[in-house]
Amino acid sequence: MKSVPPVFAKWFKKKGWQLRDYQRDMLVEKDQHDCTLLIAPTGAGKTLSGFLPSLVELDALLSTSNFTGLHTLYISPLKALTQDIHRNLLQPIEEMGLGISAETRTGDTPSHKRQRQRKKPPHILLTTPESLMLMLSYADADKLFGKLKRVIIDETHSLMANKRGDFLSLALARLSILSPAMQRIGLSATVAFPETLGAWLAGSDSTANIVKVKAGEKPKVDMLHSKARMPFGGFMARYAIDDIYQAIEKAKTTLVFVNTRAQSELLFQMLWEVNKLALPIALYHGSLSKEQRRKTEAMMASAMLRAVVCTSALELGIDWGDVDKVIQVGAPKGVSRLLQRIGRANHRLDEPSEALLVPANRFEALECQAAIDAINKGELDGDAPHSGALDIIPQFILNCLCSQADKPDALYQQILNATPYQGLDRSDFDKLWQFTLDGGSALNAYERYQRLLENDDGTFSPANRRVIQRHRQNIGTIVESGRLKVKRIRRGNQGKIIGEVEEYFAQQLTPGDTFYFAGEVLKYEAIRDMQLHAKPAKAKEPKIPSYGGGQMPLSTYLADGVRGILADSSKWKVLPTQVQEWLVLQEAFSQLPKPGNVLVEQFPFRQAYYTLYYTFDGRKANQTLGMLLTRRMEKMSIKPLSFSVTDYGLSIASVNPITQQQLQRLFQPDILGDELEDWMLQAPMLKRSFRQVAVVSGLTEQRYHASQKTMKQVTFSTDLIYDTLREHDPDHILLKVAREDAERELLDLSRLANLLIRYVDSATLVNLEKVSPMAIPIVLNVRSEQIKGAGAQAIIEQADLYAEAENMLEDVRALLSQTQ
Repeated sequence: MKSVPPVFAKWFKKKGWQLRDYQRDMLVEKDQHDCTLLIAPTGAGKTLSGFLPSLVELDALLSTSNFTGLHTLYISPLKALTQDIHRNLLQPIEEMGLGISAETRTGDTPSHKRQRQRKKPPHILLTTPESLMLMLSYADADKLFGKLKRVIIDETHSLMANKRGDFLSLALARLSILSPAMQRIGLSATVAFPETLGAWLAGSDSTANIVKVKAGEKPKVDMLHSKARMPFGGFMARYAIDDIYQAIEKAKTTLVFVNTRAQSELLFQMLWEVNKLALPIALYHGSLSKEQRRKTEAMMASAMLRAVVCTSALELGIDWGDVDKVIQVGAPKGVSRLLQRIGRANHRLDEPSEALLVPANRFEALECQAAIDAINKGELDGDAPHSGALDIIPQFILNCLCSQADKPDALYQQILNATPYQGLDRSDFDKLWQFTLDGGSALNAYERYQRLLENDDGTFSPANRRVIQRHRQNIGTIVESGRLKVKRIRRGNQGKIIGEVEEYFAQQLTPGDTFYFAGEVLKYEAIRDMQLHAKPAKAKEPKIPSYGGGQMPLSTYLADGVRGILADSSKWKVLPTQVQEWLVLQEAFSQLPKPGNVLVEQFPFRQAYYTLYYTFDGRKANQTLGMLLTRRMEKMSIKPLSFSVTDYGLSIASVNPITQQQLQRLFQPDILGDELEDWMLQAPMLKRSFRQVAVVSGLTEQRYHASQKTMKQVTFSTDLIYDTLREHDPDHILLKVAREDAERELLDLSRLANLLIRYVDSATLVNLEKVSPMAIPIVLNVRSEQIKGAGAQAIIEQADLYAEAENMLEDVRALLSQTQ
């Protein structure tokens, strides 16, 4: 312990801890590296390791001088994580009697405290990317960050390959201008590509020192083998609710993860229906009110709960040492994401975390097993880096100029220092600069877009105070769907806000309708002042609030794993018996998908012909492929009726069957040419993408003063501007950005292109008499897309899906028995 001061050595000894080698190295070498990426498993003391250099340094400074000012900035992707880390950081500071001040600064921080923090900042400030950018917009930003020595970015991996990460990389580039001596420390537990993440963290002027801590015990991950009948389709795992409850009952504390907020509400209700022992079970997701979430966090920290049903809002960093089991309900969608969730249990390196995977259907059982195989091999997946999102640049330009006047050349150089923007073309920057200045040629006649003025020295500043206010109220990359506060009414109009639902869900309700929210059934009363008023009620076919952006894509790595399991029957013995039987029947009745080939099945069903494409390339790519294939089928007089998609495949219903020759013409990369262009110009998705770009870039805003625009208002405004630009300025930079966003975020075009190229002339058509076992969950997917065309008069009737699936399987068995 020679490398730490006596007060720290004494504290470690009192805790019964040993300073680990990598922690000692980070202390000894704290001044030798501009950037360090620490990759350590959960339970290794990662967060304390990030703060140790600052705590030791601040302790020394305060013992020899009256140091004031901001020394260390901690950035977290989640407000809840910021609060949790702050609580954990205060403990060693108080127990060692250090004179170090540490505070949080998030969207939940009261305005009076924010103002005080700017005038008299703490030594350590814990914040989020959005709050950091807001602080950087003030004229005193150079004073606030002038003494900054170190910035710590927690859960770094979660911020790399997305717009929010691009946003943070620009904020870090700006910090480097204000604090040239600033060091960067990144903390992460699950990293598939350390060098790539290190490059993102370091920026273009530096390289990262990567410290990788040896992993502890591998987690013990099992898949549920339930005696109940596993469904072919569906996403809620209702069949396994008794098994999930029994697992909660046997454990001390359990986190039950699901993939969407709607799932969390429904699963919570199902658990309470079987909660015979009245175990304390809570609900946690991002649409609940701050008070609701804080209450649950406090109860967990005090070991008052047996289980929490939660979403990704709790998958990052929350440190509850008493959690001894994690249950993932539904397919994990990615190995790294699953490991991140499993890491919430048992924060001890020498003991394995325990997790139970509960597939919602038979395809998901394959995905769960692929994830278990990857964990056993110690393999991870992750998103590949992409070039920085261009719609953030106008926001960043304005943010810098709100703080101090500057020239475009200087701002361009700052942007190039952010890793995602190293390849930013100067002509694209100039177009974005022009848009920030006056909106561009089609919009510069409107006073609203005259945002910058040139000063006598050639620098630029915001045109007026209103421009600055609008900008600060809309900082960030998270474009909210129109939301309404949910007010739980007790008497009259008295009550309290318990969270938010999306506007389009509220518009579907009529007085008297009931819905699940915040763990109870509420009855819709009315919408008043942008609030949805509802009262507690008894269940009456309650609706489930749905939230945009909930679907997570199946990772390419897991998709390959599923294909590998299907191709090797020796791997089936670890699968649930029902799944094994399903695969055996599929192999006997039809074929199984093979590597290097796309299996396409065709059979008559419900007075139509169905073709099934087993792509295993994710819902977005399959959705786009369905749109393009049906357009081409229409031209070929096959007369498509509808299509439905899952992560695993695509089902198309048509009036006429297809032949092998037609299939070869359909499944070609050239479908990404004319069909794609025609469809995109007609489809509403470009307008949807433009709406997101318009808000992020500052073309329109979600908030101004105390008012919040409804989604209807935002949509009307952006659709009008989109049509204007298409007609009068078709080369406008924001139209280009919207197109690129749609191709990446909504269509997953790169993945689809890889799919089509990989399987060109490698699609096998199998004609069948009946629906195959593997086709059942895809054919019965209730979210089918109706196609406008020659076959539009055919409407597929709704049916009892579970009963129908079993009947289909019985038909398969009967046909097989006849042939044997």
